[in-house]
Amino acid sequence: MRQVLVLGGTRFFGKKLVERLLEAGDEVTIVTRGAHAHPFGERVKHLKVDRTDAEQLATAIGEARYDVVYDNICYMPKEAEESVKLFAGRAGKYIVTSTLSVYPFGEPRKTEAFFDSQTYPIPKPYPDDIHYGEGKRLVEAVFFQKASFPVAAVRFPIVLGEDDYTRRLHFHVEHVQQGLPLGIPNADAAMSFIDADEAASFLDWLGRTPEATGPFNACSRGEISPGAIVALIEQATGKTAYVALETDEPHSSPFGVPEPWYMDIAKAEEAGYRFRELTDWLPPLIAKLASE
Repeated sequence: MRQVLVLGGTRFFGKKLVERLLEAGDEVTIVTRGAHAHPFGERVKHLKVDRTDAEQLATAIGEARYDVVYDNICYMPKEAEESVKLFAGRAGKYIVTSTLSVYPFGEPRKTEAFFDSQTYPIPKPYPDDIHYGEGKRLVEAVFFQKASFPVAAVRFPIVLGEDDYTRRLHFHVEHVQQGLPLGIPNADAAMSFIDADEAASFLDWLGRTPEATGPFNACSRGEISPGAIVALIEQATGKTAYVALETDEPHSSPFGVPEPWYMDIAKAEEAGYRFRELTDWLPPLIAKLASE
């Protein structure tokens, strides 16, 4: 029986990952602040800890060792540095959730080589004020340059699903249903997406594939533009969308990228994982949200 630690794990694809691990017979410990209830009951060990407090996290974990550590809530290089120290000699493999945001906007399709975390400069001291994409770049850089254990980083695009607590796709469906304007600066920009079930599936696979280390792009096969998503919503709702290049901030699309932003998944598929087609799950998801 594997010992698995999940930092995060009570919401969205993190929750789906924990369910997969439990179904496979793994012994799972989750670490959260306890702000959100979870459905696992006594099937998991729940450590209620603020992971940004290194001393508190170390005390809660004690002398435990883990076959796999999943870190879905590491946003700052300082947190990565603390984990590198804490889990030295105690993690068989460490998998950190990263993001498409490590890449710049624009063509061409992004392979993992477009951002090299092995050589990315690590500042001293770490900056206190840092945006999301740069935070994740530095998180990856710290893990890959300083960790003594095997590390993989999963670069996800926007993750969608019925229970997405950010409600990014819901936002578009509701705006079309209510006749509200949608601010989309580039309706034709090709974008990558992945659904929450597959995000959990890929994380699970990566944890069971010891030789798969380093950065991995993970997204559905194929891409779609914001304009094409809106067209699917129009079809599902029977209503016409009002799309503008600019709107007031509350109506700006969460998919409003200035240029194409999509990834190459050849590395993951050559390692043995086969992603779903975007067209297999996105239109049904839109139809489901439109019917609610």
